[in-house]
Amino acid sequence: MHRNYWPTAEWRDADPVDLGMDGDKLSKLDPIIKSEYNNINGILVVRNGYVAYEKYFNGYGPNDTHHVASVTKSILSALIGIAINAGFIQGVDQKVLEFFPEYIPDTADRQKREITIRHLLTMTAPYPFEDWHEPLDKMCMQPDWIKYTLDMLEQGGSLGAFKYSTAGAHLLSAILTRSTGKSAREFANEHLFKPIGMKVIPDYEMNAFGFDDLFGKNVRGWVHDPSGISTGGWGLTLTPRDMARFGFLYLNHGKWDNHQIVSETWIEQSTAMNPNRYGYLWWIGEENDIFAYMALGDGGNVICCIPEKDLVVAIASEFMINARDRGDLIKEYIIPAVLEK
Repeated sequence: MHRNYWPTAEWRDADPVDLGMDGDKLSKLDPIIKSEYNNINGILVVRNGYVAYEKYFNGYGPNDTHHVASVTKSILSALIGIAINAGFIQGVDQKVLEFFPEYIPDTADRQKREITIRHLLTMTAPYPFEDWHEPLDKMCMQPDWIKYTLDMLEQGGSLGAFKYSTAGAHLLSAILTRSTGKSAREFANEHLFKPIGMKVIPDYEMNAFGFDDLFGKNVRGWVHDPSGISTGGWGLTLTPRDMARFGFLYLNHGKWDNHQIVSETWIEQSTAMNPNRYGYLWWIGEENDIFAYMALGDGGNVICCIPEKDLVVAIASEFMINARDRGDLIKEYIIPAVLEK
């Protein structure tokens, strides 16, 4: 698809009508967000490469960063794809334990030797906990998160069954560092963030590893574990405009201003529909014949890409328990604002 410009330096606005959108319908977002989604701090709707709607709430503005929680996972997925394309990693079927030669599994742990990068990307590695009941706090109390995660793998889980795990995503960050010699933060700055105009993230010292430092009010830049490994499953802070840039990169099949940043094949594999509705650290949805893929983070952080509508929706939110599903907001107010040709 030919683009008139690329939002590397800045996003351009356009009248919703010129973008084939109903401005009246978009204007209804304001009161709805304030009354029903009041933990939303920033939202961008990008159509045909232009900003059709951009609003900030709760005292935030366009340059403020937000902890995007598990949206971090989808960024990490892109980094693994870039590392494979550059030859740092052989491919998704490379065994996880190859990257940790110092780790000697128990002789009985046959399954553990079979776990691949693909299993971690698709959340089909064997974990002992019940689905959606991962004891993440336990990992965060360890001096060595990687050893803890490698020990935990297989203890009662089965290879190939979907089970959402943030520790598994952290293992991918360690694999990236083992294979490239750089933290995910450094690798992202060089190979992803800088080329598409996202803010480069400086190295912030972690003063402690308590709740506020890892998840709460002290989160800055990109959190890392006690060994300096960037957190793979959360801990990244982004502006809504940069969230939209990342979604726009995917919408353009990994190409940005004539540069292939992420391979097109990687994006196709990452976002292909499957029975688990989960690709390579991306959620995949289809409703009323509209296909979408989404980076989703706790509390209502979202990057939603809808290819057939040339639409990206980026939403940054303050963390809260049981935040209202942003999918409803997108389905009920944003998609209906796209005028059919």
